[in-house]
Amino acid sequence: MAATIITTEDLYDFKIELLGEFKKLLNDKEGQPVQLKKYLKSAEVMNLLQVSPGTLQNLRINGTLPYTKIGGVILYEYDEILRILNSNKVS
Repeated sequence: MAATIITTEDLYDFKIELLGEFKKLLNDKEGQPVQLKKYLKSAEVMNLLQVSPGTLQNLRINGTLPYTKIGGVILYEYDEILRILNSNKVS
């Protein structure tokens, strides 16, 4: 098995290449909303909307926020949350 010597210059070149790739990825995503998961659990929705469990329950009960219940797990569709936020936007 042959040994390969890595120099400081090799590491520097690798760093520059890696940073370039990161910049490319960030520039490709710029201006586009970050797509989370398609379905969110209650805790994730509470963090996203910055609401309490009681407020989230009220949004479900009064029909503001549609949801799906599978077993004991309540799921909310991410795209539906965005649609509701946009439709209730005040100019």
